[in-house]
Amino acid sequence: MKRTASRTGILAALVGLAVTGLTAVASPAHAGPVHHEAAVDAQAVAAYWTPERMRSAVPIEQLVQAPAFTPKDVAKGKSTIIQSIPNGGGAWTGAGKVVQTAGRVFFTMGGRNASCSGDAVTSTNGSVVITAGHCVKYQGAWHTNWTFAPGYNNGNTPYGTWAAKSTLTTPQWEASEDMNYDIGAAVVNPLNGQKLTDVVGAQGIAFNQSRNQSMYTFGYPAAAPYDGSKLIYCSGSTFTDFLLTKDHGMSCNMTGGSSGGPWFLNFSEATGAGVQVSVNSFGYNFLPGYMFGPYFGTDAQNLYNKAQAA
Repeated sequence: MKRTASRTGILAALVGLAVTGLTAVASPAHAGPVHHEAAVDAQAVAAYWTPERMRSAVPIEQLVQAPAFTPKDVAKGKSTIIQSIPNGGGAWTGAGKVVQTAGRVFFTMGGRNASCSGDAVTSTNGSVVITAGHCVKYQGAWHTNWTFAPGYNNGNTPYGTWAAKSTLTTPQWEASEDMNYDIGAAVVNPLNGQKLTDVVGAQGIAFNQSRNQSMYTFGYPAAAPYDGSKLIYCSGSTFTDFLLTKDHGMSCNMTGGSSGGPWFLNFSEATGAGVQVSVNSFGYNFLPGYMFGPYFGTDAQNLYNKAQAA
């Protein structure tokens, strides 16, 4: 990943885990979320993702390069919560809502089968999955065969697989893969005549919340020492990245494949419910054992609103 001593090249050498970038382009200041119609046959996508393909899907972080950063704060609006510790990374042995709403994401990218993580959130259409931007689109190309497997466990998909009818991302991720806005969403098709959150339930989601609070994060890391077979979590105090982004940071050793997994405020271990405020995005190569996730500000809220109205 070495390049000449440009800012982008230096960043490429420093950052790992999440998708990485292109030459920086000015992010649109007031553009809306970017929408992509998947235009797929839901039954064909369901048939494509056999247990063998799911097990062999490559963590997306193994297929990408290094990111573009804009070290400035993200747009912030009115505090909004839509309702519905420390652990450095271990299997979630509890129960509750999170074992149904969190799941593994599978898609095809550049001819390779890959995986991320995602979470079902409350929405007016009952069909929204929140994930990372690089888990829906990378370097100008939208991923195909996109599907969500809530409650995934070692090849088992107890709640089925839900093919996306459309995927969306922020205008900043679309324009320059700005890591401050590495947020994506999918609107999934009904399955057997039912909507996603009618089957698995939904977590709350919040925007423009105070920083530096205690949080929980979940995902399906699939790179060593993990294998993508089970739901892993971290918990503890968070801080604001003081290096190259304004992301949330947390002590956490999750690896590739966890990208797109939810970060929760007010998470209850008893009920498995919380309020989602970020997603797993990236880690610095020189700072192992830490995970970073974008701040859910105004642009994340606009993305959510467009997804739930789709």
